[in-house]
Amino acid sequence: RAIHEELPFWQRVTSERAREAIVAAFLHDLGHGPLSHLFEEAMPGAVHHETWTERILLDPGTEVHSVLAESDPDLPRRVAALVRGEHELPYLAKTVSGTFDVDRCDYLLRDAHATGVRHGEYDLPWLLRSLRFGPSSSGATDMAPGLAIDGTKGLSAIESFVLARYFMFQQVYFHKSTRSGEWMMGAILRRAIRLLQEGVRLPQVPPAMMSIAAEAEPSLGEYLELDDQVLLSAIGAWRDASDPILADLCKRIRARALFKSVELVGGQGALAERNEADERRFPPELSGEAALEMAREIAVSTGLDPEVYVGLDVAADTPYSDDSSLTVMYPHGRTRRPAEVSFVLDRMRDETMTRSRILFAPELKEAVRAALAR
Repeated sequence: RAIHEELPFWQRVTSERAREAIVAAFLHDLGHGPLSHLFEEAMPGAVHHETWTERILLDPGTEVHSVLAESDPDLPRRVAALVRGEHELPYLAKTVSGTFDVDRCDYLLRDAHATGVRHGEYDLPWLLRSLRFGPSSSGATDMAPGLAIDGTKGLSAIESFVLARYFMFQQVYFHKSTRSGEWMMGAILRRAIRLLQEGVRLPQVPPAMMSIAAEAEPSLGEYLELDDQVLLSAIGAWRDASDPILADLCKRIRARALFKSVELVGGQGALAERNEADERRFPPELSGEAALEMAREIAVSTGLDPEVYVGLDVAADTPYSDDSSLTVMYPHGRTRRPAEVSFVLDRMRDETMTRSRILFAPELKEAVRAALAR
């Protein structure tokens, strides 16, 4: 509050601006389809969830729009702009859409708690106490300031935040079971769309998926009706589908009979099998494409469709990008980019973490591993 009151009154967070920011923080992911990013990635030509969020906010027929407009007719438009990262106060926009925005601050702690791991924990109260106002991104003195962190005590809070994000992706979001389940769900959705396009009748198909199969954009009403439970119910019904592959995949995912995996490691896709009992390493000259082809040949020999029961999963994330959303503030107004004053952030700057795996049906496990070992 003390540093906020040092700002000119036209650059301060009024009650109206605070309301916009709080609403945007709560609603910025409103447009996510079922299963979050997975659905968006699996559906051909899918509209991004950010676009759906804006449509939901601005459509007079939605309950969200009605509630916001009842408070202020222009509030839906202002919230939609803030979700896009547009606001007259840059520091406010960055709190909703930036490297250290409220979404990332929230989901790391929430997911760490929900999964029972400590990787995503960091000192959020200390991070908040260390926030300052820095110069505007344009450098103009009459423009609203950007966000900064106190360089004398807050740099460690930023480092712990970035490391927490790195470890959560490495150990939780990129975990082999997580990636296997997501890959299988994607295979189910793609298979269902393909069958619908071929004229195959499936039970309990959500209207939004019918529109997607017809290469038409779902209406807002259809999209809003498609949630996790609707989709999971459909997948349960598809266990009795006439298509044996779709039925089999749905039975496996409902029984949590996930595909097995072999991880690709090394600069050129060298293979290593990570095992609780040992850590056997496959020949480094064996590329990921060669391993994938070997696994597919084994699938064919056992009568399984190699395009469905074998796959290459590549998960990637850039834990820290040294953008302009946050600067480090030192006494007398001196500012630096975080990566300029932090060894950790400098080493991690714009580095992409990638984990690649060959996925395959459990019944192929012994044959695939034996082939790779040879």
